[in-house]
Amino acid sequence: MPSTLRQLAHRRPAPRAGPAERCDLCSDELPDQHSHLLNTATRALSCSCPACSVLFDHHAAGGGHYRRIRSRPRPLPEFVLDDVGWAQFGIPVGLAFFVHNAESDRVTAFYPNPVGTMRASVDPGSWRSLVEANPELPTLESDVEALLINRLSSGPVAWLLPLDECYRLVALLRTHWRGFSGGDEVWRQVAEFFANLHQGRA
Repeated sequence: MPSTLRQLAHRRPAPRAGPAERCDLCSDELPDQHSHLLNTATRALSCSCPACSVLFDHHAAGGGHYRRIRSRPRPLPEFVLDDVGWAQFGIPVGLAFFVHNAESDRVTAFYPNPVGTMRASVDPGSWRSLVEANPELPTLESDVEALLINRLSSGPVAWLLPLDECYRLVALLRTHWRGFSGGDEVWRQVAEFFANLHQGRA
């Protein structure tokens, strides 16, 4: 598992006995709770100190290839998506997150699978219909924020979530998935992930 995913999977580690974690850009020491930058060229995350988070964010730096990921999970309590609308995305499970790529103007869906996290291009017409039914979706920040949909429970639960939180969910799935269906532990971890979101502990 890539080191950033491993770190995100364990968001509240015990006090470290080894060397402190360092900023990937300037090597300054980092606290356990720190920011991340997205490299829009490689789609990789970098751990960053407060200064680098501001300095390398391309909105501040004048057009670089880093984007700052801001921590602002937003629930969508009025989210609308019926079974027919979900079927149009062709996703075989009830859990996925969707990211809009600003450069290509395309939306990609990511969802769990026994062989890892799968990705699929989203039909523009299906995405447009979803946006029209949900007036909050135009506020989705391209590249660094995702629409996370959970249909594993009684009804669809949706969040606009920072991308690093979605990567943390991916890391949990990779760490705990067993066999073809994932096993009880992985779904317990997913349920806990959403419970923490609702309680403001993400």
